[in-house]
Amino acid sequence: MPKPAPLSTPAPAGGSGGLLGAEGRGRGAARLTLLAVAIYGLFALNMAVQVHLGLMAAEPALWLSGLSLAGITAFYGLVRSGLGRHLGHDPSLTLPQSLFGALITAWGYAVDPPLRGAIIAIMLLNLVWGMFVLSQRQAFGLYLFGLAALGGAMGYGAVTDPVNFPPAVEALHFSFAAILMTAVSVLSVNMARMRAKLGARTAELRAALERIQYLAHHDELTSISNRRHLSERLAAEQLNQRQNGQTMSLVLIDIDHFKAVNDNHGHPAGDAVLRHFAATLQTTLRSTDFAGRWGGEEFLVVTPQASAETAATLVERLRETLAATSFDSVVPGLRITFSAGVAECAPGEDLHLAIDRADRRLYQAKQTGRDRTVSEFAPLL
Repeated sequence: MPKPAPLSTPAPAGGSGGLLGAEGRGRGAARLTLLAVAIYGLFALNMAVQVHLGLMAAEPALWLSGLSLAGITAFYGLVRSGLGRHLGHDPSLTLPQSLFGALITAWGYAVDPPLRGAIIAIMLLNLVWGMFVLSQRQAFGLYLFGLAALGGAMGYGAVTDPVNFPPAVEALHFSFAAILMTAVSVLSVNMARMRAKLGARTAELRAALERIQYLAHHDELTSISNRRHLSERLAAEQLNQRQNGQTMSLVLIDIDHFKAVNDNHGHPAGDAVLRHFAATLQTTLRSTDFAGRWGGEEFLVVTPQASAETAATLVERLRETLAATSFDSVVPGLRITFSAGVAECAPGEDLHLAIDRADRRLYQAKQTGRDRTVSEFAPLL
């Protein structure tokens, strides 16, 4: 019996998803551009009404409507298909769309004398359109471009058709447009400045949050897992252990005579030793092992699906690697050793009991001379 089809299936990026495309960042850009298509369509309808009423010649209205709709439809195609992302950082192509709109508006002013005063408001719409996207420099550049385009259309009309474009009236129109466009431009630039500050603060907050999340799981000094994160991973590993039914081993490691390093050479030297030791420990682990700082100079190593003997072998490899590691950069001639206790943790066993047994083996290692490993099943002294 065939399975029923899912209620909804995510559309592939740039492939389907109707007029707006697939869910994601590009969907909002497509929505805005589709809105622009609708606005251009309404302007074309308005010009058709003017032609019907005899207020505008048919040929310029046809050219202006056709080219404006073709242009904005091309923008919509670039945004909807995702190609706009390859043309700049703004997937909605706001600046190119606004520049195109400024040119179309200036052209409309030149060919529509009866309603040319109202067209100035359309130029303001071009400035407002990019207010929440454009940078300060882009917003100011768009303002200059729009004002120049509109001024050029006014000057062209005043020179070529002074009857419909009286020079004195055009001068007043230009001053009126300059006042309004300057005011809107100032708002746009200030909005861009506020967005830049908000973006910088958001980035700072994001970096701080990432730092907090990192510190919640890592030891700040050694950059390996802290005790809290190590406990979480241990609990997760124990669930895996119950499923596969295999033993894991725990190793408690303590750096020998660490207090003497702090007392004789200072805490910065002690911190450097901890960092060196943690880095050496990380390079020794298998891909399935994990370790963390358990407290002070003590580290816990978890070896999943491994016996105490296997874990002890890993510890001795660490001892050999550490013996070959130079601490001369910390203190010339400094030699670092460690003691370790190994215990097996059977499936379903209380982790605290297993860690306690490893701790007792560690204590035995330190009591019997340090720089050694005591494994599970070795007799306690």
